[in-house]
Amino acid sequence: MKIFFLALLLSAVIFSGCGGQKRVVVAQKTYPTWYENPPMSSANEMYEVGEGSSKKEAINNALSMMISTLSVSIESTYHSKTVENQGSIADYQKTVSNEIKSDVKKIRISHYDVLKAQDFGFKKYLVLVKVDKKKIFQGLKQELNQKFDLLDKRAKSVQKQNAIKQIYFYKEAKKSIANVPNTLIVMKGLQKSFDENAYLKKVVSIESHYNKLVDNISFSIKASREAKNLQAPIRDGLSMRKLQIKNTQGKMHFKITISSKIEKANAYGFTLARSAISINVKDYKGTIVGSNKLNIIGQSTQGYAIAKENVAIKLQAMIEKEGIEKVLGLEL
Repeated sequence: MKIFFLALLLSAVIFSGCGGQKRVVVAQKTYPTWYENPPMSSANEMYEVGEGSSKKEAINNALSMMISTLSVSIESTYHSKTVENQGSIADYQKTVSNEIKSDVKKIRISHYDVLKAQDFGFKKYLVLVKVDKKKIFQGLKQELNQKFDLLDKRAKSVQKQNAIKQIYFYKEAKKSIANVPNTLIVMKGLQKSFDENAYLKKVVSIESHYNKLVDNISFSIKASREAKNLQAPIRDGLSMRKLQIKNTQGKMHFKITISSKIEKANAYGFTLARSAISINVKDYKGTIVGSNKLNIIGQSTQGYAIAKENVAIKLQAMIEKEGIEKVLGLEL
C-alpha cells in the first residue's frame, strides 16, 4: 500500500511540474531588405548576395554566383557576334560556348566591395557584394600584358640558341597561352569596345613560329651494329611528333647516334639480352644537345635473336609511355 501511495504522489509532482512550464516562442527572423531586394546590376557594376556559415564563405558564394551570371551574359554576347574577318585570327574567335563558360569560371575576382554584412544567427552570415566590371577587365588585361611581355623577352633570348631549344620554348609558350582566346572573349564581354586583334596576332605568331620549326627541323639516325634494331623505334617516335627524318645539312639538322653493348645470359629457362644503350644527339656544329643512357633487358624462350628483338619492343613501349623527347634526352 505504501508503494502505491508513493507512486501516486510522485505522479502528481511530475504532472504539476509539467503544468507549470511555459512554452518558449522564438520570434522568426526576417531577411533584411537589402538581401531580399539587392540593387540591380548595370553595364558597369554587378551586385550579388550570398550566405554561408561564415562571412568569408558568404562572400565566396556571392562571387561564385556573380561569375556564373557573368558567364551566361558573355556567352550570349558571343553568340550574337558575327565574325567577319577570315584566316587564323578568325579561327581563334570561333570558340565553343562550353569553353567560354569554363574559362569565365576560372576568373578570380580580387577587387570587390562588401556593402552589407550581417550575422543572421545559427551560423549563418549574409552579405551584399559589389564588383566593378572595369576593374575585372583591367586585371585581366594586366595579366595578359605581363604574360606577353615575358614571352617576348624570352623569344628574343632563345633566338640565339639551337633549334631544339627554340622548339621547346615555343611548345611551352603555346601551353601558357592556350586559354588566351577565351580570356579575350571574356574581356570583350566586359568591355564591348575592346579590340582583341592585337593579342590574337601574338597568339598566331607563337603558333606560326612553332609550326615553322616543326616543318624545318630534321634528324638523321646512325646506329652501331648491335643497335641496328633500335633505329625503328626511334624513327617511329620522331614521326609521331611529326619531325622529319632525312640525311641533310644545315643549322636545323640534328644527328642521332645509338650504340649498344649486349651481354647474353640465361635465367629460369629464358635467354636474356642485357643491353646498355647510349644515345647522343648532336647539332650541326657537333655539339651534344641531348643524351641518354638506358639499361633494357630483352628476354625470350626462343633464343638470343628474339631476346634482342625484345629489347627493341621494350624501347618502343618506353617511347610511347615517356615520349621521344625524354628517351633522347631532349626538350622538344
